[in-house]
Amino acid sequence: MGLIERIGIEHPVVQAGMGGGIATGTLAGAVSAAGGLGTVGILPPKQFEAELEVAHEQSAGRPIAANLLVPFTTRAHVDAIARSKARVVTLHGGFESRLVHRLQEDRVCVLATVGTVDEARQALAGGANGLVVQGIEAGGHLVGVEPALEALQRIHDATGSNYLLVAGGIANADDTRRALDAGAAAVVAGTRFLLTHECRAHETYKQRVITADRTFETMLFSMGWPMRHRVIPNAATDRWCRDDPRGPGAIRRLASWTGGMRHLPMAIADRFAVTQRPAIPFFGPASPLVGMPERLVDATALYAGETALRIGSVVPAAVAVRELAGVP
Repeated sequence: MGLIERIGIEHPVVQAGMGGGIATGTLAGAVSAAGGLGTVGILPPKQFEAELEVAHEQSAGRPIAANLLVPFTTRAHVDAIARSKARVVTLHGGFESRLVHRLQEDRVCVLATVGTVDEARQALAGGANGLVVQGIEAGGHLVGVEPALEALQRIHDATGSNYLLVAGGIANADDTRRALDAGAAAVVAGTRFLLTHECRAHETYKQRVITADRTFETMLFSMGWPMRHRVIPNAATDRWCRDDPRGPGAIRRLASWTGGMRHLPMAIADRFAVTQRPAIPFFGPASPLVGMPERLVDATALYAGETALRIGSVVPAAVAVRELAGVP
């Protein structure tokens, strides 16, 4: 049985689990109801469980997924998934075999996000049921280091696994077709689903993505989680990334020193985000959401993949699923 058959979705289209309140139950439920696999992004545990329930209620009985950012995952997150109807979990930003085995005790299909052959081998050896192969084109938190289809081929050749999904560079049906022809079992799209009505990203954030003329890698928004991110420009990056898109060396060093902050409750990180200012070089990984002050669009991370340059509209999630799947 193939991975897509095991998951039980109609179209080989997966919505990326954009955390921190961007991909909530409303978006995930709409994607699943349309025949794709909708994913609730990580939140503080009680909110996470509530949004998983919303996704289930709105999915028309179809499968839903949960996304866990490994450095921020607690036992309470795992317990929330166990009580939910989510039968697929994607891991991102690290790998822990103990976490995989705990999730599988509840018959959850676990997919690990990887960017290299070594990461792929580690994840499969650690029990992952499948892999999300991320390319460097992807938005948000980057583990990808080369173009997605090149990484897909390299990892397939090295592992022999056919349970591979590909993330990065997926904007339309042609992209999906190329990925499937290259051996992917399904595609994972983030930016296309960021630009949907159901997504909880701030509306000004969405409009900035639509009108963006470039994306770039940076570590400016890495306080508490020293990781590469792909973003579009805003006032903060204009000020601090002029000489080096990664951000000033001092900021990057500070980010590495604050790595231990990832163990703080997510709610604390969210409260920190609303204090950010473009002129003060201390930026965490949160993004601006609906209901937040518009000024935060220029002081927080505007994650987007390279496909932002090829997507020109905000559409219902069901339309995005059909466009990616190439169906009327």
